[in-house]
Amino acid sequence: MAVAWIGNRVTLVERAAAHAAALLGSSRCPVFSLDTDIHGTRAAIALAERVGAAYDHADGAAVSREAALFTDKGAMTVAPGETRRRADVVVIVGELPQIHHQFVGELAETVPDLSAKNQREIFLVGSKETSAPRLSNGRTATLLSCGEAGLGATLAALRAQWRGRQTSQPVSNFDDFAKALEAAHFPVFLFSGDATEGLALEMLQGLVSDLNRKSRASGLHLPASENGWGSALASTWMTGFPLRTGFARGFPDFDPWRYDVARMIAAGEADLHLRISSSIVQPQKKRNRMALIALAKTHEPVAGAAVTIAIGEAGVDHQAVAYSSRTGSLRSVEARAASELPSAATVIRLVASHVSAEAALPC
Repeated sequence: MAVAWIGNRVTLVERAAAHAAALLGSSRCPVFSLDTDIHGTRAAIALAERVGAAYDHADGAAVSREAALFTDKGAMTVAPGETRRRADVVVIVGELPQIHHQFVGELAETVPDLSAKNQREIFLVGSKETSAPRLSNGRTATLLSCGEAGLGATLAALRAQWRGRQTSQPVSNFDDFAKALEAAHFPVFLFSGDATEGLALEMLQGLVSDLNRKSRASGLHLPASENGWGSALASTWMTGFPLRTGFARGFPDFDPWRYDVARMIAAGEADLHLRISSSIVQPQKKRNRMALIALAKTHEPVAGAAVTIAIGEAGVDHQAVAYSSRTGSLRSVEARAASELPSAATVIRLVASHVSAEAALPC
């Protein structure tokens, strides 16, 4: 089975890696898009340091919003296990990614230690069109909405009403919400940056802070992408900064606007794009003749790529260390269907071996 191509021609992995290294070495503004496990992220960041590249997650906007909440505003959060055990009132804020719906369903089925009713109270902040996770036994979450108002405006109205202030439009079912909070021992707000804007996330944290003046409440961060949040954590411990960091000046430089890789490609700033992802996506629109190096789980060359190298999917084709939103930490993942496809980290290290540098890549 072919696993490497230069253009549309099959080649050895070693030759493809060497050609990729040559392209990286001649690039004046390389950018990396990551959607990989912890080992792949570490290898990619180390390679970015060698070649002066900027790096971001493949779905950088959502991950950047979540990172900005912690870097710019700060947040009061709790672990998923503590939520399962203690939360007697659960508030779903906006739409959550599909990967978290099962977790919410389990919350509806279980009884917390602190519940006086042997059942969790569940609310949904959003509009009538907001997609909510399916709950057990035909239950539905109580909707908290302000008509056609957006999520940020609804949270602002909810916060204002809780403080006893006037609002132009009241929040539906607010009295039920207020009674539940008054009787609650530990309310938890579930949020994600997937479909929630940054200002709405900040408003949510303001509401949580208000609740903690007289009682206790917290938030549970359910990331838009587990790989993306794992990469953000790995970037932070390696460089001191989350994703959207660049090495163009010879040291880690964090700028969430400047190093937005999607923006850099669209603006024609980048001349080489290294995309690391087990999935194949259509090439992003660009303004110049930007070279593409694609590391993807594929049986054929990626359209428009100067170099394509097939890689395995973390946790499927090979063992991996990945972020788990179920535990709120990193975990080891066994291969579900082990194959001979190399991991992203293995291929990146092979490419890096052809790039001259004094510093060694992490093991």
